[in-house]
Amino acid sequence: MASVISDIALTPSAAARVAAIAGKQGKPAILRLSVEGGGCSGFQYRFGLADAVEPGDITVETDGVTLAVDDISIDLVRGASVDYVESLGGAAFKVDNPNAASGCGCGTSFSV
Repeated sequence: MASVISDIALTPSAAARVAAIAGKQGKPAILRLSVEGGGCSGFQYRFGLADAVEPGDITVETDGVTLAVDDISIDLVRGASVDYVESLGGAAFKVDNPNAASGCGCGTSFSV
């Protein structure tokens, strides 16, 4: 089960993938999730490895991996879960966001 700090969760599958990527790149196991304007539905998720947690970040840790979300983006993803899924269509991080009123087919953008 993912560690949950009521604001956001990181699944063990996502944590394992972040740890593997960070290990290959020699970076800390910190996944940054931010929300930006754009995409086909109004907002889009942006993922990246971070060198450090920034002041004001909301963080959750699962299996030694930290998920960091900035204090502006957290309002749009509060209660969400970040997972890593592999399917015939490819492999990607997926956000299960209860705040999203609608989304696009690729799952990277949403509206509220």
